[in-house]
Amino acid sequence: MHPLAPHHLPFFIPGADGSDTLTVVMGIFLIATVLWVGTLYWKLHSLPERMAHKSQKLQFEIVGVLGLISLFTHMHIFWIAGLLLALIDLPDFGTPIRSIADSVERIADATPGTPAAESEAEVPGGSPDVRAPAKPEVHNHA
Repeated sequence: MHPLAPHHLPFFIPGADGSDTLTVVMGIFLIATVLWVGTLYWKLHSLPERMAHKSQKLQFEIVGVLGLISLFTHMHIFWIAGLLLALIDLPDFGTPIRSIADSVERIADATPGTPAAESEAEVPGGSPDVRAPAKPEVHNHA
């Protein structure tokens, strides 16, 4: 050691043997930070899909596809569209329309003069307490 050199060097100065403590510490810190930011990115990227998980199957699938498109194309508008779609509660139009179609089918199958089907086996998707409306009786007073 040189006689004019200080006897104690700071930790960030590399030693005579070539070991550099600051570089090792910063390398470990850099790797940990990159892993943490990557995990945060993946969590943020999957946010719309996790939000839409409780919604309807079709809405969930559309949000998932929008998330994949935004991931592979790096176009953030798809992620925003998926987030907005996940936030909106779409109304269920299928159930009332299906019910109307079932009722119309039951009415079309009923023949005049016979009672409507009362068993659940004859009525697809219906319950035993739901019956087709009775036809009004026509009285001729002529």
